[in-house]
Amino acid sequence: MKLSYKLYPFQNSNPNQKSIGTIIILHGLFGSSKNWVTVAKLLSEFGTVYALDQRNHGDSPHSETHSIPIMASDLETFLHDFNIQNPILLGHSMGGLVAMYFDLTHPGVLKKLIVQDIAPRSYPFAYDKEIQSMSFPLDGFTSRSEIDLEMAKYVPDTFIRQFLQMSLERKEVGLYRWKLNVEGLNQTRRVFEDVFTAENPSETKTLFLLGGSSEYIRNSDLDVMDQFFKNNQKVKFEGGGHYIHFTHQKEFMETLVNWLQRET
Repeated sequence: MKLSYKLYPFQNSNPNQKSIGTIIILHGLFGSSKNWVTVAKLLSEFGTVYALDQRNHGDSPHSETHSIPIMASDLETFLHDFNIQNPILLGHSMGGLVAMYFDLTHPGVLKKLIVQDIAPRSYPFAYDKEIQSMSFPLDGFTSRSEIDLEMAKYVPDTFIRQFLQMSLERKEVGLYRWKLNVEGLNQTRRVFEDVFTAENPSETKTLFLLGGSSEYIRNSDLDVMDQFFKNNQKVKFEGGGHYIHFTHQKEFMETLVNWLQRET
């Protein structure tokens, strides 16, 4: 599948600063490249950045097929089409699973790997409320605030609703629609199960950025990360949840910059 993307060319005010290469960002479930504008602009000071829309998200095509291996295949196609060699790959949540799977099944391709708040293991599809909040008919709604009130019946968390609504689009005729393939994603509930069975661990330099209070990370996951990624560093953001690139943006950015400067 040909994926949509946003391009952020390498730009640095220091004429002596050379590009470290290509950096690719993979968003999480229900997200898109729109969630990563601030981070992408920062990373463009180090190299050329591509923020991708994964299948069934953003402006990329919809498909009945949605799995970690097939999204890794989409990434492989993207790298081939743009002749990208040895990129740095940053993935959050679902994007992190795709990034880890790609690295494990394509040894030596990545220059570095950055994974935000996800571990190389199976996860349940625990998003019934989010799916319900995007499944009611949008006919008759005349504003985002009206849609938000209806969504709040299913998802009380304002932050999560605002995150989901980044994929809400108003068409020229005034009607709203979800850019997400909501029904297609609802039909692929085993997308996060039984993915990581590779016997050969990765040697890629890997940075795990973890929310200290995230429900996505167990204490036992730290050993699993070490099992699959032998050359890794972990940074935990105290009090952080799953969306530390938003909630702990300053510390998140500083950590990324420091790691990239040290590693390059």
